[in-house]
Amino acid sequence: MLTVSLLLGGAFLAVDRLHATPADVLDHPADPIGDDQTRAQVIDAARQVVTVARLNTSSAGYALMSCKDRFDPPYQGAVYLTFALPAGARAFSYFPAIVRALRARGWTQGLPANDHAFGTTLSKDDATAVIYRQNEDPGLGIVRVYGQCRDMHDHTDDATAWTDVTDEFAKTG
Repeated sequence: MLTVSLLLGGAFLAVDRLHATPADVLDHPADPIGDDQTRAQVIDAARQVVTVARLNTSSAGYALMSCKDRFDPPYQGAVYLTFALPAGARAFSYFPAIVRALRARGWTQGLPANDHAFGTTLSKDDATAVIYRQNEDPGLGIVRVYGQCRDMHDHTDDATAWTDVTDEFAKTG
């Protein structure tokens, strides 16, 4: 009886080790991508938000961010973009109009953006966008776009500064 119990216990442990944990998925993405594709994920998604919502981009920055801690792979691309609200625009109607326009183009609305008035989260394909009014200046809005955690290149020794990508976004407002 003791032998059977030990064998069953050992089999349970062996089978349990075959199941992937969330940490395993993060450490070993199924389909890793390169730096250029990581950048394209978020730049293209941010461009789509700017174009569809007809945003007047003030500034935009791009950075790689570790999905685990501050340094180790995998990394995701991130865009932080500010835009000017049109003259006379009222946030309570302007931001819902942005959401409606993006939903009409296939974006899926998620949870409200934490601690941000008129904020929301939307996702499409490989990107998530967080859109909200800037707290300190109600005449500005923010779009933050994040890609998937699939860039496994080692960027431990890279500078962590944001790169200015404002010129990649048309001023459409």
